[in-house]
Amino acid sequence: MKHTFNIIGAALFSTLFYKQDLGLNLSLFSLLTILILAINRKDAFSNRVVIIKSLAYLVTGIAVFFYKSNLAITANVVSFFILVGSISEHKASIYVNWLNGCYTTIAAFFHRCYEQFHRKEDTGTKRKIDYIHWLKIIGIPMVVLIIFISLYKNGNPMFNDLISQIDFSFINLQWLLFGLLGYYLLNNISAPIAVYPITALDLSTENTLHKVKEVTAKKLDGEKQLGVVLMSLLNTLITFFLITDVVYVIQQDNLNAMELSNQVHSGVNALIASIVFAIVIILYFFRANLNFYKGNAILKRLTYLWIALNVLLVVVIAFKNYQYIHSFGITYKRIGVNIYLLLTSIGLLTTLIKVYSIKNLWYLLRVNIQTAFVVLIVASLFNWDRVITHYNLNYAKAADMEYLIGLSNNNTFLLKSYSDNNGFNSGDMNKINDKYYDYLRVLSDNSWQEMQYDNITIKE
Repeated sequence: MKHTFNIIGAALFSTLFYKQDLGLNLSLFSLLTILILAINRKDAFSNRVVIIKSLAYLVTGIAVFFYKSNLAITANVVSFFILVGSISEHKASIYVNWLNGCYTTIAAFFHRCYEQFHRKEDTGTKRKIDYIHWLKIIGIPMVVLIIFISLYKNGNPMFNDLISQIDFSFINLQWLLFGLLGYYLLNNISAPIAVYPITALDLSTENTLHKVKEVTAKKLDGEKQLGVVLMSLLNTLITFFLITDVVYVIQQDNLNAMELSNQVHSGVNALIASIVFAIVIILYFFRANLNFYKGNAILKRLTYLWIALNVLLVVVIAFKNYQYIHSFGITYKRIGVNIYLLLTSIGLLTTLIKVYSIKNLWYLLRVNIQTAFVVLIVASLFNWDRVITHYNLNYAKAADMEYLIGLSNNNTFLLKSYSDNNGFNSGDMNKINDKYYDYLRVLSDNSWQEMQYDNITIKE
């Protein structure tokens, strides 16, 4: 039964993707993948984590149908690997799920063959395959059949005509090979595999720190003093930076685009350097027994202060980025700054929890990578080209039309509607019309596999 579903799935895979661009086919394949996994591993789908990741994977596939963005496609691929890896071991960390998913997709067939070979070898039930026998069974009848067909063709004109009329041109070898690839893929993911050493290590590793060995109070006190000095210097430095930065922003009534850009980017760079440098220091000092030292209160307070000051730095940079967007509109880079600030805030919060609750490095990796995955999924659900275009045309003080026209086709209908109702200069209107009619041709050429939501909403 398993192979029957995989063969049907392989035929659907080839039908959906052979010589086709992405569109509706990716949504249908996402659904097909979930069905194949559910049929073969019903037990796994009783777990809430697997169900949530299945929904995340399906939603990203649907997002590609509504607006075919690179972000949605990337999120769908990442979700696919994570879902497959979750089937093999749902308790593993998300990055281990991704690794297991990649390994299953690429090499599960060979892994299972290797295991089966060694299992038979260990139990002494290994059977030798007689390839010569099978060659005889298949090859000799085929050769004899071809010979007799040739003889009968020469002996019977009507039989010759019937044989000559058989047309095998309908057989598309490339389509069959593509289907074979689909079968290989679906056969691999139908029984996901966990990479044992990495998965076992991950499952056995806790998030909480423990005392590793007895260390003298004198040595711990020395480490604490060094940490206090370093964190005091970092707090002093970031405080001075924040004061000068806030004063500069207050004194400047109207910053031009270049000044705002430099302010935002330099702030982000400072944030990156500050956080990376200080987190390394925090992880060093709070890596082991200093967490349990009774005299570490001052160092912890300085660490909490540093985290609070970095949160304030995030707020200042976010405000400057808002000014930048309000004056000159949204771009992908400015959206990226906001996403980075969000992830940074979460990173600061998890660092605070790490120090306060005595967590280890694995905790930070697990929580922050999982958070990044959630942000990727949520971000892929938005038509950012349309969001950017709508905001810049209606709210920004100045809209860069070259930038908006240069975005993907996801904003084409909005640009065309705004152009028809409000008007632009002749050059921009011509570019918008060219983009609009080019997109209509693309939509009209779409097969049902490549269909997008715009194919449904388009007005003939």
